[in-house]
Amino acid sequence: MSSIPLATDESRTSNLLPMVIIGVLFFIFGFVTWLNGPLTIFVKLAFNLDDVSAFLVPFAFYVSYFVLALPSAAVLKRTGMKKGMALGLFVMAIGSVLFGQFIDMRNYHGALVGLFVIGAGLSLLQTASNPYISILGPIDSAAQRVAFMGICNKLAGFLAPFVFGALVLHGIDALAQQVKAAPSPAAATELLNHFASRVYWPYMIMAALLVLLAIWVVRSSLPEIKPTGANSEGQIGHKGGSIFSFPHLWLGVLCLFLYVGVEVMAGDAIGIYGLALGLPLDATKHFTAFTMFAMLAGYVVGLALIPRFISQQRYLAVSAVMGVLFAIGAYVTHGYASIAFVAALGFANAMMWPAIFPLAIKGLGSHTEFGSALLIMGIVGGALIPQVFVHLKEHINFQLAFLVVIVPCYLYILYYGMRGHAVGEHVG
Repeated sequence: MSSIPLATDESRTSNLLPMVIIGVLFFIFGFVTWLNGPLTIFVKLAFNLDDVSAFLVPFAFYVSYFVLALPSAAVLKRTGMKKGMALGLFVMAIGSVLFGQFIDMRNYHGALVGLFVIGAGLSLLQTASNPYISILGPIDSAAQRVAFMGICNKLAGFLAPFVFGALVLHGIDALAQQVKAAPSPAAATELLNHFASRVYWPYMIMAALLVLLAIWVVRSSLPEIKPTGANSEGQIGHKGGSIFSFPHLWLGVLCLFLYVGVEVMAGDAIGIYGLALGLPLDATKHFTAFTMFAMLAGYVVGLALIPRFISQQRYLAVSAVMGVLFAIGAYVTHGYASIAFVAALGFANAMMWPAIFPLAIKGLGSHTEFGSALLIMGIVGGALIPQVFVHLKEHINFQLAFLVVIVPCYLYILYYGMRGHAVGEHVG
């Protein structure tokens, strides 16, 4: 299949179909990814877990990116990006079947394996789709295209808690009370078995849809892009060298690691945060949707401003400052006001991935797939940073723990937006 070059005015129309196809993919893995928030609440009740054990849900999901991103890059070198995306969807389908089956069997560790496999498929999908959309057009306007993908992603993320809540978590407060009031352990177990079984068919249906989507991608006219031509090293004044000769990439990997950590803290941990504030289960199951709504608003604003009024790197710095201010607001308030500030972090976070990813891969040339894989490995921040929070809050006030975990992350993101993204560039 022929490759397409860096987009020009004449090629913008031909890029519409790839944008639509990749947009559908971002919607799908956004829906799957942002199920982790309500899933954490689900397993906490279904398996009678403490917070540390329940947070193994995002840990198992996001750690797979670290383990499998580099193998994903090697696969993409052989398959190309199009077939790699389809393969990623097939792997996600396998993981969905495993998760649903093990939950139905009341095997928590097996369910975590299923989540790991879903994450493995997403690792392959994201390693292909993120650089694809970044270099589909000019790299300096990549934040716009990635932001459009982000809207698809977070629209799915906004819907996911409501869909999961309607199908699985309905009446969860009443169920929790029934379990507590059960006359015997056997009766409580019977209630929880029935509750856990609610997740089986939704995940089987999702697996079938993922297989159909994979077939659609393979049969589509989605073109291949060769990163060597579309993302040349010359645009940053680079003249050859190994992957270690791109300091802006390595600084970007750390930046993405920290960003995904704070994104998960705002989206997945908000439910546990609400429970710690004493808010009811029937309310906290929807809190992830509030963060997603704020992110959607952030994407709309970012699309309107970048790059016409502000550069993607400058907006990244502004977003980091907002993150610090909203984190402080969450700390000094209580109840739903504090939840509102945590959800508002979604607005601050919205344009971070769209800015960090293209800034970090700019000018990597033939190293683009490998550099993208390193960035995808950074998604493991979504596994580790919430673990720091959930362990720290065992020893100090949970609001203080939230503050001291995420503020340093935002300060580093501020540095990358202001200075770090340009380290090593030699363009006058």
